[in-house]
Amino acid sequence: MREIANSTGAQRTVGYVVQIEDGEARVILDLNEGHINRNGGLHGGLSATLLDAVCGYTVSLRRNGETLDPVTTVSLTVNYLARAMAGRVVATARISGGGKHLAFVDAVLTAQDGTAIATATGTYKLLAERPTQTPDTT
Repeated sequence: MREIANSTGAQRTVGYVVQIEDGEARVILDLNEGHINRNGGLHGGLSATLLDAVCGYTVSLRRNGETLDPVTTVSLTVNYLARAMAGRVVATARISGGGKHLAFVDAVLTAQDGTAIATATGTYKLLAERPTQTPDTT
């Protein structure tokens, strides 16, 4: 299993960890008081962040399950189902369709007890690889 932690500003700020195993990504967050909204549950914006992250990683792994290709979010729709107040939440995703440049993804965020906290559907664009710069030979 490969674990990615503290690799982006968003990841460092929120505190989630990405686990990649057998070509699949999981995003994990152990809740603390900084994640909780004024109603005592996981903040909806953080739920959306976790779902977006797992969708992006899932699409990024699409080519061979190991390489993280660059992708960007085109759209993300989140449905909030229940409240998580403590413990660990885990986001998982699967590609539901798409083509060469776009991928459609379904994701779910679950609480430690298996309760679905939120679901998401998203569209992600695979970005072209940046061309390797050729040295100037003049």
